[in-house]
Amino acid sequence: MPLGTEIATHLPFLRRYARALTGDQHAGDGLVRRLLEMALAEPDLRARLSGGRLALYRAFSNLFAMQETPASSSLVPADLRLGRIAPLARQALLLTTIEEFSTKQAAQILDLPVEETADLARSAVTEIARNSATSVLIIEDEPLIAMQLETLVTGMGHSIFGAAATRTQAQKLMAQGVPGLVLADIQLADGSSGLDAVADLQAVADVPVIFITAFPERLLTGDGPEPTWLITKPFREDAVQAAMAQALFFHQS
Repeated sequence: MPLGTEIATHLPFLRRYARALTGDQHAGDGLVRRLLEMALAEPDLRARLSGGRLALYRAFSNLFAMQETPASSSLVPADLRLGRIAPLARQALLLTTIEEFSTKQAAQILDLPVEETADLARSAVTEIARNSATSVLIIEDEPLIAMQLETLVTGMGHSIFGAAATRTQAQKLMAQGVPGLVLADIQLADGSSGLDAVADLQAVADVPVIFITAFPERLLTGDGPEPTWLITKPFREDAVQAAMAQALFFHQS
């Protein structure tokens, strides 16, 4: 398979990872674009990218590490180490949950021991979510999935703002106040769109949103604005937890 074709297969999901890691579509896409530009200019990098999805994420991780390194020479080594803990923990968490790499694979991507990678992933949700309890609006038309999400949300220490199966129900809930975070399906019970329901809310309030859909590739086309937080159905609970922690981390920052 030509390298360009192979990379194109993985590119939508690398862009998803980059946006989740940076908390911003423009910044995430910019880093991915930079990686591709470097690959065009550097034959050695281009050769390494032929190693498949893991190699692609490893190269991106190296680029992200360079972007994250503090430029100030006045920082002492301890400060430099502290400055790297949060990004490494967030990478380990995202790689092993949303991107569904094994801990061993994530360790290879981050160039860390397997045990340290596992510790980072385990500690990330707790550290990021500390003091970030909020109310969560669930927009989901499948009752069992909505109940599963409610249990997950309350288990993380958050409260339920409300649950809606249609855009109209979501509008009625949002007329009563503003949630701290939204979990939204795309296709709702009455044929309405979760995208439209979220747009109603974001027209009046800045609220982080995590979309949960069986067809993520439909929202990862590269055309126009895309969701920063996107979970694939059927979802893993730890992936939803990871996305919630990341979304609240960036929103509060």
